Amino acid sequence: MSATETAVSSAPAGEGRSPGRAAPLGHPTRFSTRLFRSELRLIGGRRRNQVGLLVLAVLPVVIAVVTKATAADRRGGGDIIGQITGNGLFVALAALTVELTMFLPLAIGMLSGDAIAGEANLGTLRYLLTVPVSRARLLAVKYASLCAGSLWGVLMVAVPGAVVGIALFGFGPMTTLSGTQLGPWEATGRVALACLYATVCLCGLAAVRLFVSTLTEQPIAVTVAVMIFTIVSWILDSIGQLAWLHPWLLVHRWMAFTDLVRDPPVWDLVREGVLVSLGYAVVFWLASWARFAGKDVTS
Repeated sequence: MSATETAVSSAPAGEGRSPGRAAPLGHPTRFSTRLFRSELRLIGGRRRNQVGLLVLAVLPVVIAVVTKATAADRRGGGDIIGQITGNGLFVALAALTVELTMFLPLAIGMLSGDAIAGEANLGTLRYLLTVPVSRARLLAVKYASLCAGSLWGVLMVAVPGAVVGIALFGFGPMTTLSGTQLGPWEATGRVALACLYATVCLCGLAAVRLFVSTLTEQPIAVTVAVMIFTIVSWILDSIGQLAWLHPWLLVHRWMAFTDLVRDPPVWDLVREGVLVSLGYAVVFWLASWARFAGKDVTS
């Protein structure tokens, strides 16, 4: 993207763009991240997003403090929660286990609602299209910003969890779910891989939400619709009689990041989860483009 493709400057106080304030025309360049950086500033500047990120960061702290208060002397266990007292890094993994089912999808739903529907609701979408930037490129930048927001949300869960967990339970060798031990830095790498995997899963969901955002001008409708999609997916995934459907559900392998803290790591479900998430991302981004490319933008 060139500098001419940045339609509107980011809004002060982060609640929206100021219509009609286009960037000055200049000599085009072959590539620019200006519009993408503008999207990130909008995401980070909105007060509700800041509050949402704060809520995401609070839960790992609560998990760590409650575990310390109720099971300070208990060691080991066969799952993520049971391993917290053995190594503080497990707080980050436990928080991801809890928040990946509901809170992180809700947070990404709020961001996705603002992507297209929010611009239309504020009356700024048509200004974004008044400069020489294709709708496909604009949609690609919107999706890239949602993926960045997904990583942001995951880190807001994992980093505070790891910091507080290490402060309360220490940073030593990690006992894996297989019963063997990893060195502290190798364990940190495993947690980083788990965060990356969770981000990829949320990127698949972000594509679904981007598509829904092209169907309406009400951001809250996007959040509600895709939360229903997520909840229904979890319900379907819990019904044994629908086992034939489970491999096609986006959420089916979300918890496979726990396989990364086994020794050796079990990659089968992780690999399948990445492929399914990429499949959802491609299909729903193309559906978004098909919808948005011919959409009559009046607001």
